[in-house]
Amino acid sequence: MGLGEYAAASLEDKRKKWRWKSRKYKEKMLGMQAKYDLLEGAPQGKGIVIEKRGVTAKQPNSGIRKCVRVQLIKNGKQLTALAPRDGAIKFIDEHDEVMVEGIGGAQRGPKGDLWGVKYRVTHVNGQSLESLRTGKKEKVKR
Repeated sequence: MGLGEYAAASLEDKRKKWRWKSRKYKEKMLGMQAKYDLLEGAPQGKGIVIEKRGVTAKQPNSGIRKCVRVQLIKNGKQLTALAPRDGAIKFIDEHDEVMVEGIGGAQRGPKGDLWGVKYRVTHVNGQSLESLRTGKKEKVKR
């Protein structure tokens, strides 16, 4: 079997070695997504609202984005989730059960001008937040 610099066996070994320089490969092999993702790889998660809070936008934008602090049911971890669109925060109260999903920032990071906000609220007590906001449905009392 050839052991030269450009022999197939040598090229395969080099490829395996240099793959570890790729960030994507390294994160995949070491299980970094499961380690740092609060939803543990799931697309959505349920949680209980702990408090409402305003998050100030990064420079050069200004304004207070309406967010909620949520404690996940599945693992007890806390996260900050954005209440998207105008007036959506009015339909979310403390101790409501909400469904959160990733906000879609680059490389699982925050989106746009929000510091550390990586999730958004989609449902409140089983009702779609968008249908509550537009007035198509009423909020269920629990």
